[in-house]
Amino acid sequence: MEYFNVGKIVNTQGLQGEMRVLSVSDFAEERFKKGSQLALFDDKDQFVQEVTIVSHRKQKNFDIIKFKDMYHINAIEKYKGYTLKVSKANQGDLQEGEFYYHQIIGMAVYEKDRLIGYVKEILQPGANDVWVVKRQGKRDLLLPYIPPVVLSVDVPNKRVDVELMEGLDDED
Repeated sequence: MEYFNVGKIVNTQGLQGEMRVLSVSDFAEERFKKGSQLALFDDKDQFVQEVTIVSHRKQKNFDIIKFKDMYHINAIEKYKGYTLKVSKANQGDLQEGEFYYHQIIGMAVYEKDRLIGYVKEILQPGANDVWVVKRQGKRDLLLPYIPPVVLSVDVPNKRVDVELMEGLDDED
């Protein structure tokens, strides 16, 4: 079965079985809602078990979650550092113009017909996502995912067309 990263358990939260998760999910509210099915993977990326979310809340930059049948710190402490993943079957359908992070990461980024680089990471600093583009011989480019900058995303051909606004590329 194919799985995709949605977060990393970075610590426990209190004594009642809650965990702090650093989300890398494109749809965190959907991923961590009550009843969601996720999979735990250890630090060697080996499948451990399926888990069901029974509670979720946001606290600062973390998602605080609790799993079904794990209601005490002693039951969950061993999962610190583990990765949470969603199976392809549990991803759900997207609206037109929406993409999963795993579809975007690795895409080639072009301005007109000039290859700029490849999307290596997606950040969520606030109002819009920022795509980190790895470039040859230059620092990474931080590309805001906004309509004037990202012109088109062609998932089947793994291509993103952009127009770099003045000031975006400080190395030109």
